[in-house]
Amino acid sequence: MVRFWAGQSWRLSAAAVLIITSLTVGQTIAAEGQAMLLPVDPAPLVTVTAKGDRPFQIEIADDDGEREAGLMFRQTMPDDRGMLFVFPQTQGVGFWMKNTPMPLDLLFIGQDGRIKAIRQGEPQSEAVIAPNEPVRFVLELKAGTAARENIKEGDLVKHPAVNAVSGVN
Repeated sequence: MVRFWAGQSWRLSAAAVLIITSLTVGQTIAAEGQAMLLPVDPAPLVTVTAKGDRPFQIEIADDDGEREAGLMFRQTMPDDRGMLFVFPQTQGVGFWMKNTPMPLDLLFIGQDGRIKAIRQGEPQSEAVIAPNEPVRFVLELKAGTAARENIKEGDLVKHPAVNAVSGVN
């Protein structure tokens, strides 16, 4: 609860506006037609494949505004970069590529850290992209990355955000 004291209410109001503004910056940037850039997480995400481990540097979208904006308006990103969408619980999810000019691979990951489905996203499409089962995470990579790196359904994904839920280290 925020209390306003006489003579200081303008300072508290300004602080409240600053907090609200910072919480909605992801939505605001995307709404203005500009890409949202989140900090790169210090821990790499690793896919464990039949041909070895493949690390990626990731941005983490773990709140509603960040998940909503995602990679919208992003023109490009490095081959070793991706965005991990973290949901508060295992659930049915659906993505679309409206306002996303870059083709993507979408890896749908279960609570156990295993890839449940890999789908391709077409730029600017409003078609819903979804797995056939509920998931806890979605990893977006540049289109063709999953095939090039031999990432398959059933492969394990390791990252502190995933490991905390899956129990895998």
